[in-house]
Amino acid sequence: MKRVAVLSMHTSPLAQPGVGDGGGMNVYVRELVSALAHAGLDCTTYTRAWRPGLPEVVNVEPNHRVVHVEAGDFDLPKHDLLSVVDPFADGVRRHIEASGGVDVLHANYWLSGMAGHRLKHELDLPLVMTFHTFARVKAQGGDPEPASREEAEASIIGCTDAICVSCTEEERQFRSLYGNPPGSIEIVAPGVEHAFFAPGEKRGARHALRIPSDVPVMLFVGRIQPLKGLDVAVETLARLDNPRARLVVVGGASGADGHAEVTRVHALAESLGVVDRIDFVAPQAHHILSTYYRAADVVIVPSRSESFGLVALEAAACGVPVVASGVGGLITIVDDGVTGHLVADRDPDVFALHVNAIIANPVAAGAMGVRAADKARRYTWSFAAARLRRAYTDVTTRERVACR
Repeated sequence: MKRVAVLSMHTSPLAQPGVGDGGGMNVYVRELVSALAHAGLDCTTYTRAWRPGLPEVVNVEPNHRVVHVEAGDFDLPKHDLLSVVDPFADGVRRHIEASGGVDVLHANYWLSGMAGHRLKHELDLPLVMTFHTFARVKAQGGDPEPASREEAEASIIGCTDAICVSCTEEERQFRSLYGNPPGSIEIVAPGVEHAFFAPGEKRGARHALRIPSDVPVMLFVGRIQPLKGLDVAVETLARLDNPRARLVVVGGASGADGHAEVTRVHALAESLGVVDRIDFVAPQAHHILSTYYRAADVVIVPSRSESFGLVALEAAACGVPVVASGVGGLITIVDDGVTGHLVADRDPDVFALHVNAIIANPVAAGAMGVRAADKARRYTWSFAAARLRRAYTDVTTRERVACR
């Protein structure tokens, strides 16, 4: 049985998505590792202990466990985690050696990649890397990262045996900004749990959420931070033709600028006269989100950049049209004019144009949702796990990349 050490230093797959730094990556790691375990791999996910009292080992299911590694103060903000990469790597190494070793390392996000880079050399193991976001891509979207991150990513890329990207668009972006890496590039598209995320009856979903059946609803799901573009959703709401339309926001403040962004968005809504038409909902358990998707007429994803966009995929799986920024993986998920709409330059006027059309024509919107759900059925975690298993086999049987 192949043994895999999955590194997820800055956020735990057991944490609530939409809270703090928890988001799509939490879901990605949890669901993908679960699918790998179901396929017969022995998987241990290492994450930094974020509060006292956590058990060292949580057995999630057969062949799937999460190990909490103590590294620095429990409440360290994300921008200070660079200082505890080495203590985290030390803890991971101790556990790997004490438990009989592993066959491959799979790091998620650049901080985990730094730990994985070190452990690759110390333990003589192949390294697989999923960055989830890249510094240069974020900079293109108006969210520059510190030079230290860009330098770290370059060093990791130069030593990684396989880099996983979510779609062909992310591969194109990577090659255009970083060139051809010494290791391979593997396309491993995320999946969706179709047992939870599937088309359902809108009236029942609205009854469960106490939303009137005759009110147009635009839904935003995600962490509240500048990158995710909640301000664009608020401006779109102000431009809608129907004065009864509402915006439902499911998510909480995230990152160093999260609380300031919440304040800014509230002030914007006040200035536009739509504050009474916005419902802010606390982050929800992942499987509960399907009820919110089904209750919506349209889901809006106005991100500045997005490596994939799980929210768009989950909404599509529930048969709901998505209006999204034409960036990153969203280009792959949303077929413009067929399953939803893509908006260039995050223009609220264009967002409003498409949302108005969806709200005004429920028959056409329903057909769009059917096509969206049909496309979403192609994305499964078991297929993602199969692609990843092939990558693991490849890196464990060929000569490893030598550090540049």
